[in-house]
Amino acid sequence: MAANDIIYTGLDALLTPEKSVVLLIDHQGAQFAGMRSMDATLVVNNVTALAKGAKLFNVPTILTTVVEDRGGHLIRQVQEVFPDQTPIDRTTINSWEDQRVVDAVDATGRKDLVIAGLWTDICLAWPAIHAIADGYRVFAVTDASGAATTEAHERGIQRMIQAGVIPTCAATVLGEWQRDWAREETVPGMTEILLEHGGVFGTSLAWELQLLGQHKG
Repeated sequence: MAANDIIYTGLDALLTPEKSVVLLIDHQGAQFAGMRSMDATLVVNNVTALAKGAKLFNVPTILTTVVEDRGGHLIRQVQEVFPDQTPIDRTTINSWEDQRVVDAVDATGRKDLVIAGLWTDICLAWPAIHAIADGYRVFAVTDASGAATTEAHERGIQRMIQAGVIPTCAATVLGEWQRDWAREETVPGMTEILLEHGGVFGTSLAWELQLLGQHKG
């Protein structure tokens, strides 16, 4: 049975840190310069949150760029999360056609592949669809990805869904990895990520923490 033939329901439908591997594709200056499907600031915020979450939950993360000497380095916000990792610099538009990327993912031994990339309809969709054929269950983090137009972003997501890719968002991934606030060892890190990158939820959390501090005082 192929990965995209499997119907996941119940707890099996949710991500766990132990089974996940993250692949971040082409979050570079040149790619952001041409992105118009959503505010670039939001994509930077969301992919940074995803990267920090992966580090917090010890989820192996592979970074890759395309023709870096012309397209620019990986954005600083993500690179600083993994300061000792050199992104795999490719010439292939489809990162899954670079054997180094495939081998790096395979070496983790994990089959839940969480991907975000620029651009959605190409650099995200192509490897996501390709990886499914290799037996991975693929989650596309659409709010940490973007395209040259809203149309291209939406069609890319549509194409992935038709192939069996599961669309999701950065905060959703982090929530699935945390799953239970009784897992106290990651709560401080999650709180920090949410306060910095959680948008409206982050501001609500800050308010809640303020009130909690006042009551304790």
